Amino acid sequence: MDLSSAGLPASVALLGTGPMGAPIARNIIAGGVPLTLWNRTAHKAQAIAGGRVAATPAEAASDVVLTALPDLPDVERLLHGTDGLLAGWNAAGIGNPVLVIHGTVSPLAVAAFAADCQRTHGVTVIDAPLSGGTIGAEEARLSIMVGGPRDAAEQLRPLFGLYSSTVVWFGETGAGSTVKACNQIVVAATVTAVSEAMALAEVSGLDLRKVQSILAGGLADSEVLRQKGRRWLDADFGGGGSAKNQLKDLVFISETAADAGLNLPVSASLRNAFQTMIASGLGDLDHTGIFLSIRSSVPSSLDPTS
Repeated sequence: MDLSSAGLPASVALLGTGPMGAPIARNIIAGGVPLTLWNRTAHKAQAIAGGRVAATPAEAASDVVLTALPDLPDVERLLHGTDGLLAGWNAAGIGNPVLVIHGTVSPLAVAAFAADCQRTHGVTVIDAPLSGGTIGAEEARLSIMVGGPRDAAEQLRPLFGLYSSTVVWFGETGAGSTVKACNQIVVAATVTAVSEAMALAEVSGLDLRKVQSILAGGLADSEVLRQKGRRWLDADFGGGGSAKNQLKDLVFISETAADAGLNLPVSASLRNAFQTMIASGLGDLDHTGIFLSIRSSVPSSLDPTS
């Protein structure tokens, strides 16, 4: 990986300009780093001022390629073929590229993927999942959990610093995703717990705004409540981090725990709850929409709001 005098890579690309990728891109550009962008639907990349938009992943091939995509198969599909990253790196004469995976992926799968990429193609894979949501991305205060060769990870720190406030290296590739699995247990549990609290308050005829003010003033306060509290007040569960993605994360958690011989009863319960939500057709809603799934269990004859 070629580095500039400022400690930043000589060339950087970001693939995936969705809800997380777009604000990350804007922060990198604001930091004065030339950035190449690619997105499957090009207009989303074109909407980011100051970036150079590539027509294909091959055209975006750079010393460091950041990916902000939902899952590992989405990254794998960008590698091969005449329009793929491998062809682009070869054409550009980039011999030791670094591929950063910012999405939430399986720790076991990304470790195997990284080993294959290094052995077969000379590509260093860094798993660097994010925490902080779209607000954290917009405000450049994401937390980044890093796994991969330590030297390569440390070289990325100045770049990561343009859109994060906390960067911690945990070990070889897959370690970052394991930490994200730990994070997602707490997030899924908190979202579901607040949804249960709001459902109980609502069916009891309480003012949800007042209930939230009490929760926020004590031990029950959380970043979930601060960032997403209005969703329950406004009954607005569109957009955001989908229930389908939350379930994907919970599946990764169960796989990782099983590989370690560990039983996680809360995670298993959460997985069942989100499976029920998705089976009822609510999977594209924000994960806070599990409130609707919980509320649907109340018979209409007992529901004071009906």
